[in-house]
Amino acid sequence: MTRLVKKTLLVFITFIALALQACGPEAKSKNELRATISTEPPTLDPNLATDTISFFLLNQLYDGLTQFDENLNVLPAAALSWDISSDGLTYRFQLNPNGCWSDGAPVTAQNFIDSWLRLLDPKTAAPYAYFLYPIRGAKSFNEGKTTNPKTVGLTADGNFTLVVELETPTVFFPQITTFMVTFPIRLPKDPQTFIGNGAYRLKSWKHDDHLVLQKNELYSGLPKPQLEKITLSIVPEAITALALYERGDIDYVAIPPLAIDALRTRPDHIMVRKLRGYYYGFNLTLPPYNDVRLRKALAMSLDKREIPQLLHGGEIAVNSWVPPGLFGYAPDIGLTFNPADAKALLLEAFGKSGPGPLDLTFNYDATNKRLAEWAQGQWKKNLGLEVTLVNEEWKSFLNHLHRQPPGLYRMGWGADYPDPDNFLNLFTSYSGNNHTKGKNAAYDKLIIEGARTSDLKLRKAIYDQAQRFLLEDDVAIIPLFVSTSHYLVSPRVAPLKINALDILYFKTVGMKK
Repeated sequence: MTRLVKKTLLVFITFIALALQACGPEAKSKNELRATISTEPPTLDPNLATDTISFFLLNQLYDGLTQFDENLNVLPAAALSWDISSDGLTYRFQLNPNGCWSDGAPVTAQNFIDSWLRLLDPKTAAPYAYFLYPIRGAKSFNEGKTTNPKTVGLTADGNFTLVVELETPTVFFPQITTFMVTFPIRLPKDPQTFIGNGAYRLKSWKHDDHLVLQKNELYSGLPKPQLEKITLSIVPEAITALALYERGDIDYVAIPPLAIDALRTRPDHIMVRKLRGYYYGFNLTLPPYNDVRLRKALAMSLDKREIPQLLHGGEIAVNSWVPPGLFGYAPDIGLTFNPADAKALLLEAFGKSGPGPLDLTFNYDATNKRLAEWAQGQWKKNLGLEVTLVNEEWKSFLNHLHRQPPGLYRMGWGADYPDPDNFLNLFTSYSGNNHTKGKNAAYDKLIIEGARTSDLKLRKAIYDQAQRFLLEDDVAIIPLFVSTSHYLVSPRVAPLKINALDILYFKTVGMKK
């Protein structure tokens, strides 16, 4: 980025900050943290949430059995400890007997059983139900092959011991219990009344404006929350959020990609490498995208080496799907840039008339738009294709994906737990988050086998084969890059611990005196 562009950008940010003077929030209290979120959470129902905004909030409002630290170690949360049987099939989670809901009622093992059975109930139609398939009888119950919840390997031994029986040993099972869909619930579930068991409770929610979280005085977990109040303003535009930070109205902000070069040398800048992949996916059932030759041609005609310079955020361009920094990363797997072969494939599949009109659908965001325009230009230049860009608001985009996914769409996936299973299980035929509609029995078999294999060399070979199916044979997705996030953090915040899973627990954050 040239010095003139940097200067212009900073002047623009200052201009926005001044323009916001008349509409800024009231002065913050000493023990209040202020930040922004880019959109309203689509839901605060832990069993139904699928997006990062909901996940971010649910991590403050609930405790699962376990939690991650900043180095991705699994630590106790609602469960004080857990034991594993010698055959790896039975887990006994000992809950904190002092744990309680925000209205004072105790958190019991039955609350977790209620949540997990609701997640698995076919009537719930929860996209993340497959996360619990390692549990005995869970898959059959979710698929409606049995209607008796007692066939699922979940029992309570008294009020505070949860017993979980697995179908086969699953090496990463404690990691799954950190994730939002496994958080406890209170039945009957009233959508009008929010009751959580986390370090903070939802005090107020003014739609399309802000949410306020208040310290839960009844919280008995660790660490004890230090902040009394957290105000989260809903600010869709990243550049506006940055201007609010520069004005001192919020305490930390994610830096939009185009501003990173101008701000990365500041003392209040931090960088976090994420286990988060960005991809273009195909609906394999819709023509002309159901022709693998078109999918290969589109993948092989993108020169991903340009992406880091396009976005300026420290992105790592990739052809494989399991991200760098995670066991199972295989940089030599996946289709590489080869526009000549891509053009030949397109000609073979559709002749000189081509595949007809193509659309690329994405949720509106400056980065998504910039990348979509780049891809549009690459496909025009390298294949002679005209691709129309379709951008949608986030909630509408999610609904579109779950109802009937577009033929070609933008999506990202951040690790819910730090294991390659989390990235590869996503594209199984039984995954509620597999928007490709792909069904490959051989792929499914590999993922199931990988989950129960403890030998690392054998497990790596299994996942390598699975990635070849996904990326080279089926070409269900086009991996593009792995994210790096950049933030500005006020000196009054101490500390801000965001891990590679993009998890920030506000209970670990305090304010300097």
